Amino acid sequence: MCNRVGSFILLLLLVFLDSRDCSANAQHDSTSKLSLNTVQSWAVKLGTELYHFGEFITRKKEVQDSFKSAQIESRDGEKLVQSMADDIRAMMELKISAVKRIVEAAENMAFDKQNEPVPEDYQFYNSKEMEEPYEEAAIRTTAEPEFNLENWIVRPPTKSAHLQLNPHFSNIPVNINFSSVHVPTNVYAWAPEVIKGIHWSEGLDTHFLNNYQSDPTLSWQYFGSSTGFMRHYPAMKWRADPVDIYDCRTRAWYMEAAASPKDVVILVDRSGSMTGQRRDIAKHVVTNILDTLGNNDFVNVMTFADTVEEVVPCFEDSLVQATLGNLREIKLALDNFETMEIANFSAALTRAFELLEIYRNNSGGANCNQAIMLVTDGVPYNYKELFEKYNWKYDTPVRVFTYLIGREVKVADVREVKWMACANRGFYVHLSTLAEVRERVLEHVNVLARPLVLQREKHPVVWTPVYANITDPKVADYLWEQRERAEQKERFMSQRRDKVLFNSEQEQDRRWRITQMKQGQYSELGNSQYQLMTSVSMPVYDLRHNENITENVLINEAYWVSVTKESVEENGQKEMRIAKLLGVAGTDVPLSEIQALMTPYKIGVNGYAFIVTNNGYILIHPDLRPVFQQILKPSYNSVDMIEVELFDDDRTPRNFSMELTAFRQEIIDQRTGNKVMNVKYHMEDMRRASRSRKHYFWTGIADSPFTLVITIPENYGRHRITPPPTDDIHRLSLTSKNISARQYLSDKWSVHPDWLYCRHYERTFSSPEEELLYFLERVAKPGWRWPAKPRPPEHHKNKPGHEKHNGEYKGTPESRERGKTSNAIPRNEYYCDHGLMQALVYDARNTAWFNKSISESASDEKAGEFIQRFGYIVAFLATHSGLTRWQTHPPREHETENRPEFGKQYPRAIDEVWYRRAVEHHYVDPLSYVYSVQLNTEKVPLNVSAAMVTAAHAVFHGDGHRKTPAAVVGFQFKHERLREWFDNITCTCEHKPCDETNDWDCYLVDNNGWIIVSKDTNQTGQFFGKIRPDIMTRLIEEDVYKPIHVVDYQAVCFREKKTTNPATMLITPLENLRLVMAWFIATTFWVYNSITIGLAQSSSDSYDEEYVTPTVAYQNYENDEETDDLSMSKPHTTRIVERDFEKLVLINRTRPTPCDREMFLYQLDYKNLDEKLNKPSKACERPFYVQLVNYTNMLLVVVNGLCRVPDVPIIPVEATEVQYNESLPCLKHMHPLYRKQPVSCIRNHTEESNIDMCGRGSLPPTKLWIVFGLLSTFRYIAM
Repeated sequence: MCNRVGSFILLLLLVFLDSRDCSANAQHDSTSKLSLNTVQSWAVKLGTELYHFGEFITRKKEVQDSFKSAQIESRDGEKLVQSMADDIRAMMELKISAVKRIVEAAENMAFDKQNEPVPEDYQFYNSKEMEEPYEEAAIRTTAEPEFNLENWIVRPPTKSAHLQLNPHFSNIPVNINFSSVHVPTNVYAWAPEVIKGIHWSEGLDTHFLNNYQSDPTLSWQYFGSSTGFMRHYPAMKWRADPVDIYDCRTRAWYMEAAASPKDVVILVDRSGSMTGQRRDIAKHVVTNILDTLGNNDFVNVMTFADTVEEVVPCFEDSLVQATLGNLREIKLALDNFETMEIANFSAALTRAFELLEIYRNNSGGANCNQAIMLVTDGVPYNYKELFEKYNWKYDTPVRVFTYLIGREVKVADVREVKWMACANRGFYVHLSTLAEVRERVLEHVNVLARPLVLQREKHPVVWTPVYANITDPKVADYLWEQRERAEQKERFMSQRRDKVLFNSEQEQDRRWRITQMKQGQYSELGNSQYQLMTSVSMPVYDLRHNENITENVLINEAYWVSVTKESVEENGQKEMRIAKLLGVAGTDVPLSEIQALMTPYKIGVNGYAFIVTNNGYILIHPDLRPVFQQILKPSYNSVDMIEVELFDDDRTPRNFSMELTAFRQEIIDQRTGNKVMNVKYHMEDMRRASRSRKHYFWTGIADSPFTLVITIPENYGRHRITPPPTDDIHRLSLTSKNISARQYLSDKWSVHPDWLYCRHYERTFSSPEEELLYFLERVAKPGWRWPAKPRPPEHHKNKPGHEKHNGEYKGTPESRERGKTSNAIPRNEYYCDHGLMQALVYDARNTAWFNKSISESASDEKAGEFIQRFGYIVAFLATHSGLTRWQTHPPREHETENRPEFGKQYPRAIDEVWYRRAVEHHYVDPLSYVYSVQLNTEKVPLNVSAAMVTAAHAVFHGDGHRKTPAAVVGFQFKHERLREWFDNITCTCEHKPCDETNDWDCYLVDNNGWIIVSKDTNQTGQFFGKIRPDIMTRLIEEDVYKPIHVVDYQAVCFREKKTTNPATMLITPLENLRLVMAWFIATTFWVYNSITIGLAQSSSDSYDEEYVTPTVAYQNYENDEETDDLSMSKPHTTRIVERDFEKLVLINRTRPTPCDREMFLYQLDYKNLDEKLNKPSKACERPFYVQLVNYTNMLLVVVNGLCRVPDVPIIPVEATEVQYNESLPCLKHMHPLYRKQPVSCIRNHTEESNIDMCGRGSLPPTKLWIVFGLLSTFRYIAM
């Protein structure tokens, strides 16, 4: 204590001497030469005083002593990764078991009940029509349409239910007593097949509820029917914003479970007859087919007339993986094809068959199912010779699906097109409207599922890639368009209010800054409102073998009839052979639940775990950034492993080394191994970068497509700190007469919010801290038992009927019968991580003294002087167990400023940037503190007046030959106090180089080149290379700072939306005549309307010219957004309206597009640093001094302000787009990376040839064939 008081008195004396007024020497010659020794003395003095200040305020010595009894053990990476993989696999088995029980129950219920009649008064819980809490049923956003009740069928209303907010289900109002049903917009809930499925599936509620009681960690459970409805548990109100476009049959969990992976070639007829609505329907068909593909599928789209062309030229003669990015590229390219000439079906089919044969022979692509999708409005004949040559002689490996477009089709077209599908194990569909496309296209999924259904025994278990809990990924483009519409409207209204202000430079600069912020992506880390998850699913089969089937048959070119097909069975019943997929059952697994099992406290600081899929894509990774501007990125679920693990090999973007790709392949192949690699990584929104050497360990997660990888720092990651075995929480509580460990956590503390200490499944808590205190009380009571890790019901008491499965479930008739009964398992009400709780209580007990104020270590008088000098100060301590403590000086209750609590602002302990940097810096200088301020960028400006300086220091614990980080201590105080301190030290009695009247500029710059203190306070937090690029350039040239090249492979760029079609068309004389006539008619119509509207407006006394113009323009902009097709827009009107506005009013509409961005960040190179810094100033040739501030990560830079600043370009740290010669999807396709094909592939079954059902017609309403005939006649005359 005497030493502490003495140190404190010395510190106050130094502060008093430094605060002397230097005005007595104001008349000294400010231009006199400043010596290197003077600058060195400033650096030493500032660093030493800050060091003593930090030692006093953080009580670092006491913190070190607190961990004296802790043990150090070696961290075995191989055992650690295997243990984590086993825990994750056990959790996955729980989810698979739950889905398996749903599958058994659904198959049995459907077999017994799906032919039962549905009562006319039947009611069900409709998710769309349920009322949320506090929702007023009488309030409606739109008026109800008036219906003609002559033929109106009154349906029973939906069941009403009481919903409550449930934190386990993302705080969504739910009812956990039953399920509800979602029916897509394009599906009629009371259609016979749909309502039958809703009716019999109601019995699944019992199994949903039993599953949830057995495993309280279960998330959403659901059964998605092949008819379109989805029964989900628990019941909830379905939110549709802006419209409901959700269809479970297009989600990854359904698509991948319903059929094995597939190679698909889509052939689109672009002959001259495929114009108008036929072209639109064809594009819609292709888009819907693409929506049914996933990451394990491969596809290409070709259009054909006289020639066959890929819609994306760089995908020529190949199949591409059906990732979101590739599918988006194809969909955008569909807008560019033009119809012309005559279709060459022979060339198109030959091209498709030959391409699929190449992939089949080379085992490339999906290496399972293969299909050709033919979209046309008619064929001249059936091309039997081509099928014989390319398909039949190989036992028909390629299925053919045909889509006949148009209302007026010939009987011959139907016959030939249908024959092509039926003769090649496919399906035929006739489409005449856009509304029926979705339902008809989805028929091909049921056909591909036939081999699965026919074998009946195997139920493949499918795990999906990462996805977000939103209705549809395509909503991202819509949200971006809505945002730009709002911006456009704001510009129109601003210009209308004040045109002079709108055109001013100040306002233009403001709009430019808004655009920069809009297009920034690094300031929005985290997943925002989206919850990332994976799902496990299994197909559900119809156990029936036969059924009566009705299909539509074309009698002539405009008349259809319904025909019921029958066949005679041995028992005399007349029914058709079937193999129907009832649907898919599944459950969601939030990634946060998997991350909790990765036990980050065992990995340690600057280490982490991640999971890779069989495609090499990331499922979980701390640097997975799926969101920008609160919107999902276009390719968020196909981020490759080597796009986030940045290896330090100084190669150009996407030029990955052989060593790296081999390393990646070993991980994808799920081999167990380890490897040491040099890496570079970024922090703080990609504003800081560092290099490190890390050790990777990996192993496959059994019976899944996933591989778990952990990475540990090579030096301080080899060991970890553990409490002594005698410090068991429960034992200590009992020996202390049931005194709870919560006594060590009294005030100003927090725990890591994402770590799993203990979790109660039946109670909710307002914060992680409240939940922890609850369990500390329970641990102290007699009878406490640490809960065992949950296991699937199959492992309990050898329960019969549940065989252990290896990726597939084999059901037997006996097990199905048993599946009808309830398999409820006793519910565990809580779970605790014994090791983490042990470490936390040890840290809490040994650092409980930190709650005492620093003033108790010194006299109140001295503490008062100290607070008066330095103002508001926070001292903090964060430990390896996730515990954070802090103390404010003066105490917070006496502080008038409204500041957030430190622990609430920085609760993540070892994951906080200051913690990570402090530990990393320990190996540079074990005595130093790492200083930082909030960064000040154009996208995220800093309020300098409220800025705080944070200093952090790593506390290591060692046992002689080993050491490991135990905690980080630090302090935080006002930036203005550091600046005053800095000015006082650099203001001496001999020179005044940093005073406002002198000619020298001084800066404190951190080890990444960011300014901490400057004479101009507005420069605080800015990059030094922006303020003084000339000096920063010299420092880089002298190897004081080393550049680190960082590539962001998850970036988003903003391409200008094309409003014109880039494709050219050969214009014939008749086409020229048509265009002239169209122009004449449009112009006449416009002139007539203009005169009419003008006369009407001139007769109105309330006409306001200034008001009408922007409104009309904005309405026109809205209409143009709704249709990007030029044929549907009014270009002449648009141009006339746009002339009324200056170009500044109209924004450049953009489309978020995946791209690569690169940047150069900088790091201080400590190698031979003294030699680099101890250089004299040489007038204006080298007009600066640089010195390292002792015991810190800061450089003192003193610059001669009399020298002219050379014209040197600013050194940017902002990311710039990497320019390639091709688009990003094309570049990835031309340089493919290794992937592992899924194990399960069921594509054939001998009994499939007995199924005759291979087509559906589009049946128009009865008695309308005369109308269609008249329309056909009119169209013929018009043509």
